[in-house]
Amino acid sequence: MFERSRRELLRDFGLAVMAAAAIDQAAAQQVHQMAADDSKITGGVYKPKVFTTHEYATLERLTELILPPEGDLPGAREAGAPAWIDMLASVNFELATIYTGGLARLDDSMRAGSGEDFISAPPAEQTAYLDLIAYRKNKTDETAADIIFFDWARRMTVDAYYTSKIGIKALDYRGNTPLTKYDVPVEAMNYALKKSGYA
Repeated sequence: MFERSRRELLRDFGLAVMAAAAIDQAAAQQVHQMAADDSKITGGVYKPKVFTTHEYATLERLTELILPPEGDLPGAREAGAPAWIDMLASVNFELATIYTGGLARLDDSMRAGSGEDFISAPPAEQTAYLDLIAYRKNKTDETAADIIFFDWARRMTVDAYYTSKIGIKALDYRGNTPLTKYDVPVEAMNYALKKSGYA
């Protein structure tokens, strides 16, 4: 029974991601928890369900470059974005196809330029290629598919990060915690009212 409801949650959430709908924060956090639970079973290391070892390593590097660590804040890789994406792809064939095909094309594109796959290429070449495919204005016949894939990867990495415990902490979100007092932000409210014309 638990396994079925877990699978249903992943499937339904994966469908919402595919539809580019607003994501359900609670469901996204449950996906993170499922990945963490799976990691505990395998000694603290997440074992990919869809991706090969090479594909998963490429996905880890990609998410790390999309949202890298900054100061004391860990990045998307540490926040579990690769495992989160893999969990969703494991129950959604279309999403799995987008990622396996996209990661393979990313390797092929890097090989065409540097002779090495994405994770073997020097970091400067990795970021230079991602800078190219990060913008639709750079679309050519050669980059079109990579641009579409990178758009998926960027969006899902950000979704994974900001629904993880690390990402929520990075936002300094203080909801769902008791407050001893609440200070009304009078200055901000007055400013907003003044700008709105209702003051």
